[in-house]
Amino acid sequence: MVQRALRAVGSHGEWLAGLLLMAGWLALPSVGIAAEGTTAGPTEYRDIPYVGSRNLVWIVAQLHLLLAGFVLGVPMFAWLCEVIAWRGGEKRYDKLAKEFTKLLTSAYSTTALFGGILLFLLVAFYPKLMNYLTDVFFPSFLLYCLLFLLETATLYLYWYGWDAMQDGRKKTLHVFLGFLLNFFALFIMIIPNAWATFQSSPVVLADGTAFERAWAATWNPTWWPINIHRLIANVVLGGYICGAYAGVRYLSVKSPEEREHYDWMGYVGNFIGVFGLLALPFAGYWLMREIYQYNQQMGITLMGGFLSWLFILQAMLIGVLFLGSNYYFWLGITYRIPGSESKYRRAMLMMLVSLLLCLAVWMTPHSLVASIEEAQKMGGAHHPLLGVLGVMSAKMTVSNLMILITFMSFVMYWRAGKQDTAGWAKLAKAVMGAVLVLASLAVIVLGVWGYFVPAIVRINYFSTSQVLIVIFVILTITPLTALLLKSAKTTTEMVWGSMPPRAGYSLVLNAIMVILLMTLMGYARSSSRVHWHVYGVMRDTSPYAYSPALGSASFIMAFCTFSFCLIVAFIFWVATMGDKSKAAPGPGKGELPHGIPAMAGGAPEEQSQR
Repeated sequence: MVQRALRAVGSHGEWLAGLLLMAGWLALPSVGIAAEGTTAGPTEYRDIPYVGSRNLVWIVAQLHLLLAGFVLGVPMFAWLCEVIAWRGGEKRYDKLAKEFTKLLTSAYSTTALFGGILLFLLVAFYPKLMNYLTDVFFPSFLLYCLLFLLETATLYLYWYGWDAMQDGRKKTLHVFLGFLLNFFALFIMIIPNAWATFQSSPVVLADGTAFERAWAATWNPTWWPINIHRLIANVVLGGYICGAYAGVRYLSVKSPEEREHYDWMGYVGNFIGVFGLLALPFAGYWLMREIYQYNQQMGITLMGGFLSWLFILQAMLIGVLFLGSNYYFWLGITYRIPGSESKYRRAMLMMLVSLLLCLAVWMTPHSLVASIEEAQKMGGAHHPLLGVLGVMSAKMTVSNLMILITFMSFVMYWRAGKQDTAGWAKLAKAVMGAVLVLASLAVIVLGVWGYFVPAIVRINYFSTSQVLIVIFVILTITPLTALLLKSAKTTTEMVWGSMPPRAGYSLVLNAIMVILLMTLMGYARSSSRVHWHVYGVMRDTSPYAYSPALGSASFIMAFCTFSFCLIVAFIFWVATMGDKSKAAPGPGKGELPHGIPAMAGGAPEEQSQR
């Protein structure tokens, strides 16, 4: 039967072929419709021509983080200044707190704007990654939105109720609003930190409820180190930017009262930035230690791979920051406290030389970029003499010494113009001197000893001991100095408003160095994940699945710094517009407002009476 059927098909092949061709032609529209109706796979990435999606997200994210650092850092010391004024009765601190908050309100909406832009860009360009993070952290997204609403309402009440809440219980309520503002800001900072740190140090997510999975992902190994590090960094950024604002205002105002106020405000901003800067390296060391413990390869990529040269740039920026902060203290001793320059000139020179030597050691690379001929002459990539200064043992030593020098520079400024009257003053100064000398020697000895012990001993014991020694010095000398100065006799009164213009320039320079430093380390933390969105979990398969070269990254970092400075300058300008309108002189006694003609033959006094 099969053969018979084949012969039938063969005899009528032309008719059958024609029927099949007609059926196929009629079926084409339905095939096209089916093809159009078939959905392709989900979009994983989108790009933007010329600029590149990664570069655009990088710039917007960095600007948002810088603005957020300023917005989250300023309320802390603004509230502390208000508390000092509230408890101590010094109105100048209340005025200072209000001026800090004025900068905060101008920057808050800009921060929220960049945050919204960043969210849209991430959803548009990286939908695959955002879907994954949303599945993991969805409950924290809702909590973040609630906290943002609460902080916004609290900020409005805190700022617009400042003048109305100045007496009695109203002032207590206003101080409580400042506390709530900082409380909400703290959680607004640490919740997004969980999203970012999970990408660098993810943990195994077991089955459970959405809240259990979100909490497990939040409590990852680098979450708390980043929280502490960014909290201190926000204080440093906010302090130095407020100092820069005061420096710019100091250079522009004319009246002696305003010069005194902004000179004092610049001192407070520099003081806040310096004391945050003293603690920041300790938090950074803790963060790097946790990264090494989580994944040694990531730590090696940061400190020993192609990103290691970033830490040479970091050393240069931090060194300039230390020099600028100390220089501002030394200018204060010279110009604010007449007669103190000759007494402390030698000490300032010794501190300057010590800081420069420490900076030179910190900036020394371990492996030099050299040609083949130069490497052959040196006997390798390491310099025979300077190579020993490029390892972490030397760098940890000099960084701790720079912290000690900067701290003593502040103590010297603190004591200038005062004479001890306490009977135990000589003993206290001898104890403080002995503590400082012994601590410095101990830091140096541990640093040299670190060359002869295994790395695990140096990292876990020697470096930690150096940090604890420096903290012990700060916690010992600070209260002793405060007790001595409590009964000290003032020999020279502080003269505010007498600083030279270069003091204002140094405050601006410090702010720029901090901004550059934050953009630099933001790039380092993100690039440590190399070709992973979530390290070891979700691979980056986009065209940008590589870490950008240091040259192109430096261009982006410089552009972010320049853009942020422009934004901050705009915020400063907006914040001072109200001051200019208030400072505009109104019609005085006997003076008619503009546009109203004076009566002919009448005296101004008579016209005002009429």
